[in-house]
Amino acid sequence: MEIEDKKSLRHRLLMEQIVAQRYISLDEVSRRFSVTTQTARRDIMELEKQGKLRRLHGGAMIANSIEPGELRSRRIRNAQAKERIGVCVAGLIDDGASVFLDTGSTCEAIARALVCRKNLRVVSYSLRIAAYLSEVTDFIIAVPGGFVRHVDGGVFQEKTPSFISGFKFDTAIVSVSGVDDEGDLCDDDQGEVEAVRSAMGQAQKVLLAVDSSKFGHRGHVRLGSLGEVDLLVSEAAPPEPIAAAARLGGVSFHRA
Repeated sequence: MEIEDKKSLRHRLLMEQIVAQRYISLDEVSRRFSVTTQTARRDIMELEKQGKLRRLHGGAMIANSIEPGELRSRRIRNAQAKERIGVCVAGLIDDGASVFLDTGSTCEAIARALVCRKNLRVVSYSLRIAAYLSEVTDFIIAVPGGFVRHVDGGVFQEKTPSFISGFKFDTAIVSVSGVDDEGDLCDDDQGEVEAVRSAMGQAQKVLLAVDSSKFGHRGHVRLGSLGEVDLLVSEAAPPEPIAAAARLGGVSFHRA
């Protein structure tokens, strides 16, 4: 009984940790809880069977950082604004450009608009975006290998950020869950943040595409600040605190 109690406690603490940081490696589980790698692997396998997390090579990630109902809501919410943003963004991308395209409903709208461009080279960790563009264009498209997050088609594994960092981009097109009044960019998933930061570090220009509902909203994980962005595209001007942060960072605003 004592062994079961210790294991239950370890599982609870492990889930608290993975909820906080979205991903944990086997080595970190072993080190943090003073257990062997084999025990860490068994813990992860048991928690996966319970539907609480998803195993990856060398670790695990939270099963669904975004609830399916929330993602469906996001696709419907401000759909017209997102389509306008997509058209505006497509107008800022040159034919033949190398582009990183983030995941999410806004970036899916951008993908639909990018079909007007020619000879793009696109890297994305969204299977939805890659599948769509591969069907309707002759773009060169690269996606990382890994596990597919069913809720939105995102592809993740431990090496996703390093895969993305192997490319150079003319423009990294990113979207976030929120831009707070301090000008911080926030998202809901640590894995996404790491992937996007890799792309931002390899891009000549960073384009942030968000609808106005994201202004003043704060997500769970900090991605960066507006000062790291070159272009901001939205269907409405941001409120003054965010506009001031954008001006301070030298961000060019484009109204869709």
